[in-house]
Amino acid sequence: MSLSTAEKIFLCVALIDFGSIFVWIGIALHLAYTKMDLMLDHLKNCPAVMIRAPFKDGGPSGRLFVQGAIMGLMTTPRLYLRDGGASAEDLKNFPADLKRKLIILHRTGWVLQLVMCGLAAVAEFDLV
Repeated sequence: MSLSTAEKIFLCVALIDFGSIFVWIGIALHLAYTKMDLMLDHLKNCPAVMIRAPFKDGGPSGRLFVQGAIMGLMTTPRLYLRDGGASAEDLKNFPADLKRKLIILHRTGWVLQLVMCGLAAVAEFDLV
């Protein structure tokens, strides 16, 4: 059985995306285990984060849940400031390098997820 060029490209993109998702999870877990206390210390006046803070003791999935809330807050702060879920002072005092890492991690996660959904759609509609 021989693969066509389109099938080879599809397979390469799928394998690269799947591998990238595992790398992304590793980076997210590393940040969650090494920087969680620092992030929570800087966001102690943000109810949207502090209500989820007890989940950090729930293992890897709990830490990723709390980190997801923090990434959402960093990516769309106006949404949280408007409804009182965030403190403007806490956001201003949050370390800039960590904020940049969280925003990049959040956006990269969305891109990887969209690529995987696109691959699923291509496979579902038999385009390859």
